[in-house]
Amino acid sequence: MNISYTWEKARADVIASLTVAAIAVPQSMAYALIAGVDPRFGLYSAIFVTAIASVLGSSSHLINGPTSAISLVVFSTLAFIEPDARPDAYEAMFLLGVMVGCIQILIAVFKLGDLTRYISESVILGFMTGAAILLGIGQIGNSLGLREKGTAHDQIFYRLWLTVTSGSPNFRAITITAITVILGLALRPLVRKYRWPQMDMLVVLIVAAVAAYLLGWTIPPADGGKTAIAVAGAIPASLPLPHIPEIKFGWVTQMSSGALAIAFLGLLEALAIAKAIAAQTGQTLDYNRQCLAEGAANLGGGFLQCLPGSGSLSRSAINYQSGALTRFSGVLAALVVAAALLVLAPLTKFIPKAALAGLLFLTAARLIDLKRLRYTFRASLFDAGLVLVTLFTALFIGIEYSILTGVALSILLFVPRAAKLKASELVVSNEGIVRDRWPSDPPCTSVILFDLEGEIFFGAAPDLDRYLDGLIAQAKAASIRYIVLRVKRVRNPDVVCVERLEHFLHSAQKQGITVLLAGVRPDLARPFSKLGFGDWFPADHLFFEAAEDDSDSATLKAVRLAYELLGDEANACGHCAALQDKETQKAALYYRV
Repeated sequence: MNISYTWEKARADVIASLTVAAIAVPQSMAYALIAGVDPRFGLYSAIFVTAIASVLGSSSHLINGPTSAISLVVFSTLAFIEPDARPDAYEAMFLLGVMVGCIQILIAVFKLGDLTRYISESVILGFMTGAAILLGIGQIGNSLGLREKGTAHDQIFYRLWLTVTSGSPNFRAITITAITVILGLALRPLVRKYRWPQMDMLVVLIVAAVAAYLLGWTIPPADGGKTAIAVAGAIPASLPLPHIPEIKFGWVTQMSSGALAIAFLGLLEALAIAKAIAAQTGQTLDYNRQCLAEGAANLGGGFLQCLPGSGSLSRSAINYQSGALTRFSGVLAALVVAAALLVLAPLTKFIPKAALAGLLFLTAARLIDLKRLRYTFRASLFDAGLVLVTLFTALFIGIEYSILTGVALSILLFVPRAAKLKASELVVSNEGIVRDRWPSDPPCTSVILFDLEGEIFFGAAPDLDRYLDGLIAQAKAASIRYIVLRVKRVRNPDVVCVERLEHFLHSAQKQGITVLLAGVRPDLARPFSKLGFGDWFPADHLFFEAAEDDSDSATLKAVRLAYELLGDEANACGHCAALQDKETQKAALYYRV
């Protein structure tokens, strides 16, 4: 923590932490319900995952813990566990948290956190939309008071059909759900209008639970029968002891794809939220440090019986809007949730599942960004396609595969676009201006000036071959013996494209064509030096990119040398006739592309 931590900062952090904890308690229980596990594991996550990530993280406002999207993937990942084998499901969930934490820590160790910014926002938009729809569908059974049928192996729409056709709806549960949704919709605008503490979800849950209790719907009959509506169940009023998860290698194989999806999704969620808040506060973030914090939180959570988690959009936004100033607000929020667990845990047995379902309906609706979806579909067919593919995969194949499918597709579509190598022919006008060739310019039969721009990695090799072969063919067809190749705007050369350049230079030499390379940057000069280009390629034909204080660019130097080498041959080209006098040429020649 900041060594200059003052009372003013502490006061702001305390107020923010109380507000965050108020929403964390009902959310954590609801998200555990989404994951298909006991609500206590959601609360444990809101304590330990939140605290560890806050201590180790980079963002001053990011609040970690259980999230709806992560919980959905956890539910799908644990689908191979039989529904009645709850202890196995819990042990598998703890092991899953350890696996996720290890993956995220490896990403941080190898400093790959920055790579998450190359994953399209459209993939996240499609995923969140799909997650919201699945979240809503998954709570229809609880809202109707019906026991969910089928298993996690079954497609969600099939499970929904089995559930709604399995019996008659419980109108008491429907009433509680309706009360929860109506109160939630009514309170949120009031909270925003009057700037009340954002405890509306907690207030709604308490009101619904009290109403159900007063009506006698959550009180078990004296004979030990079932309550009139399903309840969340009692939570032990204690904190978990450290626990080493049971390791079964069959589980590791089954959960590997889900762990990978949760690891990447968790980092994307956390970094996106942290960056969004940092854009408003001006805080400088360390992405790899934040990745390490996410991994350590999930790893530690796995040994403390926690539901895997990530950065929470709602709790982080509330933390920031409530005036938090340091990461200590997250630690304080975790302590408040722990205190609430120890004091209020016996009361959780009166919380109706229908009330939690209502809160999750509201959460699902708020996850769907209709404005952003409309903007994306109007702006770009490419991004609209990514949204639809990711959404379709989430709904009909599996939520854990949607993020991986979207990421793979965005990379596959990005590589061809990144590999587009631009090329243009330049010309020296009669006024001595080096510029792009215009259609009205007469052909030059003395020197070819050619400019390349783009990433010259293996994906661009076909374009590079085509352009370089075209230069040789053009020079041979017009008996041109000099080529100035401008490479100032090529970036990130790899071995494939360096080899193509070497082949081109050797081929030109064999054809009696002199190539001058202009604007060579350090990332291209290094492989040239290491591969011994200087042993066979003339050093004076290599023009390095000029320093900032050098007004004479490498391109101009290369063009002047080409005309010096031409000598009287320039007279053979009408286009170059105006540049016969070298002194006049040197004074007049300047560059504009």
